[in-house]
Amino acid sequence: MGTEEPDLKPLYATKGQTFTVHLWEDRTRGEEWVPSYEPKVFVLTDDEFLRTTSNNAVDSGQRTFEFQALEVGTHRLEFSKRMAWKFTAEDRRVFLVEVRDGVE
Repeated sequence: MGTEEPDLKPLYATKGQTFTVHLWEDRTRGEEWVPSYEPKVFVLTDDEFLRTTSNNAVDSGQRTFEFQALEVGTHRLEFSKRMAWKFTAEDRRVFLVEVRDGVE
């Protein structure tokens, strides 16, 4: 068996351009997605939460992270779903972002 991780999701970006990642977040339960990445490779340019439920007692919706790609190559971008009262992550999403040069 190989050393590759299961559940790696591919993403594609162009150097100097932005790309987005959308994740579901239930803030009623205290969930919060926390990104982990190399700052020389990506810059977080925007972080927004769009509440999608119509119930006033529930605070859940889609969280959108926008990054700018700074270096060509294949880079890891990991998100850990954190709960305020836990020391370990509840869940995680791992993306392999292939950044291509915009010059052709």
